Amino acid sequence: MNLLPFIVAGVASGAVYGLAGVGLVLTYKTSGIFNFAHGTIATVSAFLFYWLHIQHHLDWRVSALLSLLIAGPVLGVALERLARAATSSPLGVRVVATIGLLTFIQAAVVIRFGTQYHTVPGFLGSGTFHIGDTVVTYAQVIILVLAVVATAGLYAYFRVSRGGVAMRAVVDDPDLLDMMGTNPVAVRRRAWVIGATFASVSGILLVQLLGQVDSITLTLLVVQAFGAAALGRFKNLPVTFIGGISLGVGTSLCTKYFQRGLSSGLAASLPFIVLIVVLLITPKQSLAERPFIIRRTRAAWRAPGSIQITGAVLIGGFLLFLPHFAGLHLDSWTAFLTNVIMFLSLGLLVRTSGQVSLSQVSFLAIGVSAFSHLLVDKHVPWLLALILTGLIAVPIGAMLAIPAIRLSGLYLALVSLGSGILLQYMFYSQRYMFGSSGFGLKVPRPHVSWLHVSSDRGYYYLVLALTVLIAALLVALIRGRLGRLLRALATSPTGLSTSGTSVNITRVLVFCMAAFIAAIAGALGGGVNGVVSADSYPPLLSLTYFVVITITVGGEPWFALFAALGLNVIPIYFHNKNITNYLMLLFGLFAMLYVMTPPDKRGIPESVTRVIDRIGRRRVKAPIDVVEEPAANTIAPMSVALTQAPEAEPAIATPLLGDCALEVANLRVQFGGLIALDGVSLRAPAGRITGL
Repeated sequence: MNLLPFIVAGVASGAVYGLAGVGLVLTYKTSGIFNFAHGTIATVSAFLFYWLHIQHHLDWRVSALLSLLIAGPVLGVALERLARAATSSPLGVRVVATIGLLTFIQAAVVIRFGTQYHTVPGFLGSGTFHIGDTVVTYAQVIILVLAVVATAGLYAYFRVSRGGVAMRAVVDDPDLLDMMGTNPVAVRRRAWVIGATFASVSGILLVQLLGQVDSITLTLLVVQAFGAAALGRFKNLPVTFIGGISLGVGTSLCTKYFQRGLSSGLAASLPFIVLIVVLLITPKQSLAERPFIIRRTRAAWRAPGSIQITGAVLIGGFLLFLPHFAGLHLDSWTAFLTNVIMFLSLGLLVRTSGQVSLSQVSFLAIGVSAFSHLLVDKHVPWLLALILTGLIAVPIGAMLAIPAIRLSGLYLALVSLGSGILLQYMFYSQRYMFGSSGFGLKVPRPHVSWLHVSSDRGYYYLVLALTVLIAALLVALIRGRLGRLLRALATSPTGLSTSGTSVNITRVLVFCMAAFIAAIAGALGGGVNGVVSADSYPPLLSLTYFVVITITVGGEPWFALFAALGLNVIPIYFHNKNITNYLMLLFGLFAMLYVMTPPDKRGIPESVTRVIDRIGRRRVKAPIDVVEEPAANTIAPMSVALTQAPEAEPAIATPLLGDCALEVANLRVQFGGLIALDGVSLRAPAGRITGL
């Protein structure tokens, strides 16, 4: 059995994965920001090449050169600026920074070029030669040689040149590098430009391999470089490149040996399986993230109770009477309600407990497929099937929580994203999910003799009642003891542990709750149209959901209403085929503006909150000082305030002669609102070290 043709094809594609992975690792090493938009850089470069070479008939060499000179440097500079703005922000904001750019670029490409495939003839030559009985094209050799030379050149530059030494120094101690006369910002910008250029090269080479361009395929193929980066432990450039080639060969061999059943999706899933496995088995200390000092913004503002009650009554009244004037758009409003439930579940993870989850669409898909099979195949009563659907998703949510116990932050985000893509490639086409026929699944509505819930209006009111019930329960939970525990999990897991609460159990609990609610949202959403297909649940849609939930203002349940309003309601009243893409464009733009905004200016402006407080007759408290807070698992310099003790003489530090060099009386040490010392005196004799 001749394996050489598969190995040759795998080496060529793997060289592209490795090249993209090297650029990704370089930017992560030098900035600490993981670039989720790495694949879209390749997409921009590929479409720019297509636009110049095919649509404007420029020579492919000129087109490739212009694509590299425009896409790489321009996007590299833009990403460096975003990364610099996000450095002092929580992990969620750092993730949103690059996902916002991804959303923006994807929407712009679809608006300009559409969603169809665009054919690009091979441009690196059509010559071939033989190795035994295997035909090898010169294009494959050129791709491999180019990738090897580029990676070797970058590694040599990184290890030997002054600029490379500066890049390594900016990782270890940017302040020391600045003291030596080298600007750390310029060094990081150079690294981002190089990394983006590597992604641009991989995009053009993928055009040669695929013979076509389309935004989703290109983005997902370059996302496979995440697996190569994981093999290089996100820091080793040569191992990352070798890992990319290994993944390419492994993927190619999988297409030969695994063609039926569950294993048929193994070829496309292999890089994500490797990503997940490497993150789960790598020693935890090897995956330590770079420390960040997180700037805490002003305390979270909540509208006065009277304002919230009034708003709830007005919105509730509007939704109750909506079927009387919604007309043909009633189903879209029903879908809006199901997305409110979905955003409530995602908000429980992201906004309340601080977990970065990028696989929420997966639970929608699990929910709707399980619900359909329970109703159609097993003939389970509708309400019981809905409850069982949520329970089926619970153990899957617990499985996702297992990496959350071991991993945190960025690596949990990567595992969740990889899990969603793995689910699509390996399980969507199985008979217990959407099947391979492509006809979709039937999701019947309930039939009750004394309630007309199977009609559009009846189903709307049923979903409205369930939405109100779930929202009320979640608001009660979040504002109760469980909510305090989840907020403690987000702000200080160590503090939560020292209070006697298990951090691991709390993490598992919140993932299971979110999975249960999201599955119910998916089941209810399937009943809107009655038929659903796998195409409605692309895993990359989870990135859009994460962006929307992060930048939306308001507490629970208002953020879910606003987020669903933007995604579901606005498009139905604009008769433009690209309105959804224009909204994605705005979401991406708002996400980048959100990241660029100083931390203490994000959210609802203080001028607006003061007006609302005045209307609600709330006494406005004195503003809270902005303080520095260390990120999780890091140590930050301690800020100590020396203040005068009440009803005591002022603290005095007096230099003396003789045997006492310093004496302090009536010392008070305060950390924010916590008094650590009060009325303490200290004498420090000369010639001795005295510490407090």
